[in-house]
Amino acid sequence: MAPAPWDSRPIVISGPSGVGKGTLVQKLFDEHPNTFAFTVSHTTHAPRVGEVEGRNYFFVDPLTFDDLVSQGAFVEHATFSGSRYGTSKKTISDQAAKGRVVVLDIEMHGVKQMKANPSIDARYIFIKSPSFEALEARLRGRGTEKDADIHKRLAQAKAEADYATTSGVHDKIIVNDDLQKAFEELEEFVFCWNKLA
Repeated sequence: MAPAPWDSRPIVISGPSGVGKGTLVQKLFDEHPNTFAFTVSHTTHAPRVGEVEGRNYFFVDPLTFDDLVSQGAFVEHATFSGSRYGTSKKTISDQAAKGRVVVLDIEMHGVKQMKANPSIDARYIFIKSPSFEALEARLRGRGTEKDADIHKRLAQAKAEADYATTSGVHDKIIVNDDLQKAFEELEEFVFCWNKLA
């Protein structure tokens, strides 16, 4: 298979909840079918209704998860709401073997783990809200969370934004104040990296 005419390293997209990461990534997939792929994470939580093994997650018990961690099988792993989640090296290599550019939507701790591992060669993008007021308005506009949860998300967003400004962490920071403009920046970074380097 011929190499892609652009940089085909995995793309790591991070940013606070409510900033529009999912919308931008979905637009990237929609505009460029058969180019990108998500990884399938391992998790210790039990399958929820409608979740399919190998499509939504690889479901494993805590001991198996511990074994995978000790073997260095994950590029990043974390615990949320009592369940553990990890992105395996194999799921990345499986998609790359199909000629797809892997996109990982992960949070700050996952980025830190990946950046600390010199064997991982990826590109890092941070999606930023134009202001904390705009982010708060977006989170409140969802109408799905309590006030205390919104304050926790905003505190986390502040920590993520502070980390994002650390020199050398991200290759690109995109302010999502206009969806189309932010998407064009994302596309330019993804497809023209080798020209900009």
